[in-house]
This record gives sequence, structure tokens and C-alpha cells, in this order.
Amino acid sequence: MDYQALVRAYLQAYASKDLAAVADLFAEDIQLRDWNISVSGKAAALDETRKNFAGADSLAIDILALHGKGPSLAAELKILVNGRIDLRVVDVIDFDAAGRICAIRAYLGRP
Repeated sequence: MDYQALVRAYLQAYASKDLAAVADLFAEDIQLRDWNISVSGKAAALDETRKNFAGADSLAIDILALHGKGPSLAAELKILVNGRIDLRVVDVIDFDAAGRICAIRAYLGRP
């Protein structure tokens, strides 16, 4: 399975604010954690994603580096929210046997 391609697809869907595409990539038992929230389950993860989309007029995600090839990868990202909020984030993304995202742990760094 090409996990790097799945990470790229997830990040593209996220940047496009395509909730349906994000939902297709999430496992039912996904764990989502960042510097503000920690939720379990697909419905809760999609609710948090929906809130993020509603709070951003625009999202641009540049993948600075992808680390790993197996079912757990780290993506070093530059995220620009509304053309002015510059976030540097590392997402650690885990996949289940079916190729669905079962965990995302996001860590905020400095621009």
C-alpha cells in the first residue's frame, strides 16, 4: 500500500476543505489529537474537522517532508490559514490494515 500517497490525498482533501473526501479516509475508530483537542471516533473527528473548515476562509498546505513508508508516517507541514496565519506542524498519521487513517497526532512548531 502506498501510504505516502494516502497522506498526500488526505492533506489535499483537507486543504480543499473537502469533508466527504476526508471522511472516506478516516477509520471508524480514529483517534485525533492536537495542541487544542483530543477526540475519538469518526463522528467526533469529522466534527472537529468541520469546525476547522468553518473557521478558515482558505487553507494552503505545503508538505515540507514526509518521513516513513509503513503504516505510520510523519508529515512536516507549512499551513497557511486565511493567507496570513503561518503554522508549522508535524502530523504523525497511522493507518489500519484497510488503509484508513486510524490516528492523527499533530504537533505545533515555530514558523
